[in-house]
Amino acid sequence: MLFILKQYLITFGWALTGAISMAISLGIMLKIFAWLTPINEWEEIKNKNWGVVVLLSVVIIASAAVIIVTIMP
Repeated sequence: MLFILKQYLITFGWALTGAISMAISLGIMLKIFAWLTPINEWEEIKNKNWGVVVLLSVVIIASAAVIIVTIMP
């Protein structure tokens, strides 16, 4: 029973580490992407520009996939 609890705690620790790493990495990536593009993405999203919404969604999903592959044990 103690072994299973220890394994759950280790798994939870890795999940927490992955979630924090993902949040920080995606935040940095979004700042860099906003710095590189000539438009204000958040203002365009507020104006319901669906092209920018799709573009930003694809960038986030692709970056998340790369980050997941790099932090997987």
